Amino acid sequence: MKGGKNGQNGTKKGAGSPSLWRRIRRQARAHRATFFVYAALRLTVLAALVFAVAAGHWTTAFFCVLTLLLFLAPFLAEEAFRIELPSALEIVILLFIFCSEMLGEAAAFYVNVPLWDSLLHLVNGFLCAAVGFALAELMNRRRRKPNLSPLFLAVVAFSFSMTVGALWEFFEFFMDAVFHTDMQKDFLVDAVRSVLLDESRKNIVVSVENIARTVLYDAEGNVLAVIEGGFLDVGVIDTMKDLILNFVGALVFSALGYFYVLRRGKSRFAGQFIPTAADPEPSKPPEKAAQKEIRPDDGAGSEGGKK
Repeated sequence: MKGGKNGQNGTKKGAGSPSLWRRIRRQARAHRATFFVYAALRLTVLAALVFAVAAGHWTTAFFCVLTLLLFLAPFLAEEAFRIELPSALEIVILLFIFCSEMLGEAAAFYVNVPLWDSLLHLVNGFLCAAVGFALAELMNRRRRKPNLSPLFLAVVAFSFSMTVGALWEFFEFFMDAVFHTDMQKDFLVDAVRSVLLDESRKNIVVSVENIARTVLYDAEGNVLAVIEGGFLDVGVIDTMKDLILNFVGALVFSALGYFYVLRRGKSRFAGQFIPTAADPEPSKPPEKAAQKEIRPDDGAGSEGGKK
């Protein structure tokens, strides 16, 4: 008998919390366009993973696995923060991950396609501002008396996006310095202006113009490399370019978010990129507490009556 009761309780407890697969199916039914994009991209990455493993391209295989894991980020964010991502925002996030990892890294678009990195940093600034704005807006709505001004929400969104952009640049510098990668891409420049070239040591800027070629030597005088077209800038221009583009993307969405709140959520375009609080799942009627049977010939009640 005890085993049966425990089994029933276990079944009821499990029925109250839907499984991960059920939640995924519910999301698929609610956002068909998003699920179609998600399925198409995931199948593409899986096919690339199979070919990469068969060909022994382990770096490509790594980016494929990383992409598959990152594809779960929107769903996990919805579950963790109890929010609902608009279809447009979720599709842009999925495409951003695919373009960044699969096309940018695995297919070398960062090197072979002009402005690819710049475009992604611009979109990243826009998306991070949307996330920052949504977090601040949700916290404001959950207050008993929402009183955060539209300007304050816009500033929070902008600051959040710029913080994420700066942290990413820190990460790129760390990877290049410690693991000798080249995440901070180099640029060719034809002029150098530096006080280190001043032999008088009086902090005077010395300019070297029209550099056509740079020759790199080792300590023994052997030529290591010849750089045609100028002098090689090692990441400074790339870092500043990325931060400026992040600034532009963050500024654009912060302005959209400002007018979105100012107009009480009537902006359709901005609303497609601002997460909202998730609707609570329909709860089952509460189970009636098991009441102890009181029989005429049993229990304290009858004994009390006899007394």
